[in-house]
Amino acid sequence: MSDNIVIIPTYNEKENIERMVRKVFSLTHPFHLLIVDDGSPDGTAAIVKILMNEFPERLFLEERKDKLGLGTAYIHGFKWALQRQYEYVFEMDCDFSHNPEDLIRLREACVNGADMSIGSRYVADGKIENWPRGRVLMSYYASVYVRIVLGVRIHDTTAGFKCYTRKVLESINFDEIKFVGYAFQIEMKYTAYKLGFKIEEVPITFTDRVEGVSKMSKGIFKEAFWGVLQMRFKKINQLKAL
Repeated sequence: MSDNIVIIPTYNEKENIERMVRKVFSLTHPFHLLIVDDGSPDGTAAIVKILMNEFPERLFLEERKDKLGLGTAYIHGFKWALQRQYEYVFEMDCDFSHNPEDLIRLREACVNGADMSIGSRYVADGKIENWPRGRVLMSYYASVYVRIVLGVRIHDTTAGFKCYTRKVLESINFDEIKFVGYAFQIEMKYTAYKLGFKIEEVPITFTDRVEGVSKMSKGIFKEAFWGVLQMRFKKINQLKAL
């Protein structure tokens, strides 16, 4: 039984899913993998079901009927993981923009004392490859904006490559998490920060997807911009009642 579970939400990732599954299971440290698929019409879930026969008790699938948003997919996965005995819960993308090899480094950061670790593009030795300069600048200054408005000492506030220790997720009231895109990533970090957890940023190289279609949209950026202001003036009430 592994104490690590990697959660990957999917929607139309047939070009990447098998390669990603095999890569995660090839790592030197044992990880389990949960795919949360939002009714992908391209057959992503069907590919996972075939692979489950090859990787029983390591690969798991949760299917949802509709495309309900990144944030709700992760929360679905977090609740699933907390019902089991996992101590380290990871989130990452399916498109290889996050290097699975870095899962080991994120875990080490938490084993060595962090409550939550972030794969960061904007700390020393962090990098971005294959993004247009305009998108790099937009992403970087979005994180600057979040740091200024929320007053958090996190450089990569929109990062989607993370490791949570169990105690962090057990302390968050998921019903109070309201956002689904970039703002979800910000809200989870902000909540952990306000609850006093130790957060460590681990430098990574982020590489733009090669296969499949990006899920980014103007609506996601709009949600993030206004969502940060809402977070700033909202009373933090995400600590679970004991």
